[in-house]
Amino acid sequence: MSASTDASPARRGRPGYDREQVLSVAVTLFNEQGYDATSVADLASRLGLTKSALYHHFDSKEQLLALALDEALDGLEGVLVAPEAASGSAVERLGAVLRGAVRVLVDKLPYVTLLLRVRGNSDVERAALERRRAFDHRVAALVAEAQRAGEMRADVDGAVATRLVFGMVNSIVEWYRPGGPVDRERLAHDVVAVALDGMRTR
Repeated sequence: MSASTDASPARRGRPGYDREQVLSVAVTLFNEQGYDATSVADLASRLGLTKSALYHHFDSKEQLLALALDEALDGLEGVLVAPEAASGSAVERLGAVLRGAVRVLVDKLPYVTLLLRVRGNSDVERAALERRRAFDHRVAALVAEAQRAGEMRADVDGAVATRLVFGMVNSIVEWYRPGGPVDRERLAHDVVAVALDGMRTR
């Protein structure tokens, strides 16, 4: 057996866990207990690893948080540059962004749940909140563009409309369960229908 083969299990910690799996378990634990209340010892215990084995995967608990928040934010930011969000009228692009945001929420539910619970208690959390605000501003700009084009009601404040719409989208983390009676595409359709029909011009 070669030296490189011998070294592989040591790098991976306990066989069967890779970085993605460790991160997934960490996110579940952060959502259950709260990030601040979760220790590295808690995480090692949940995984059945020693703390030193866990540190083969990640440098710190904060690194886990940063990577988890990036997972959610990268998905949401990707929605803004997806092909379906880059063409068509402003209201069509807004619909595409909302559908994409719902899909990201469903596909990355634990990660988005964690993102929605951060309160800016550290540099990592503050950076994540700044990215969230930038995303919201891009969506608000789409609403304003649709209003200027006469596609959406001008008597509804664009920033307020954006907050209300994402309040509805974000509430999905509290009740949606994968494998339930409403699938991802139907949920995305229903959110866009409810969110946009009340704001369209008649």
